Amino acid sequence: MKKTMNRKAQLRHKRRQRVRSPMMGSQTKPRLCVIKSNLHLYAHLINDEKGETICSISTLSKEFKNKLKRNKESARVIGEKIAEIAQKHDIKEAIFDRGWANYRGILSELADAARGAGLKI
Repeated sequence: MKKTMNRKAQLRHKRRQRVRSPMMGSQTKPRLCVIKSNLHLYAHLINDEKGETICSISTLSKEFKNKLKRNKESARVIGEKIAEIAQKHDIKEAIFDRGWANYRGILSELADAARGAGLKI
C-alpha cells in the first residue's frame, strides 16, 4: 500500500484486495466485475485465464446515453442487459466481483436483476 494514500483510500484498497483474493487464480467461471462511480455504473465480464474482457456495458453506452444515471432503476437495466449479453456468449455462471463497494443498494439490485435474467451468480 502506498504511504501517500489517505486513511479512506487505504481501507478501500485493503477491502478490494480482501474481496478479490479468493476469486483470483484458476477460475473456470468468468468474473462479473461491477464498478460504481459517482455518476455511472459499469459491468464487465472478464476471463482471467486469458486476461480479456468478454463483454461490458455501462450507463455510458450508446443505447443508454443520457437516459440512465447511477440509481437502482439503471442497475436493474444494466444487470438484465449484461445477463442477456452473457447468454449470447454461452456463459451461464459468473463470479460477482463488487470490488471495494459494499453489497447493498445498487449493487444488490444489479446482481438480483442479473440472476432474474438467467445468469447464475
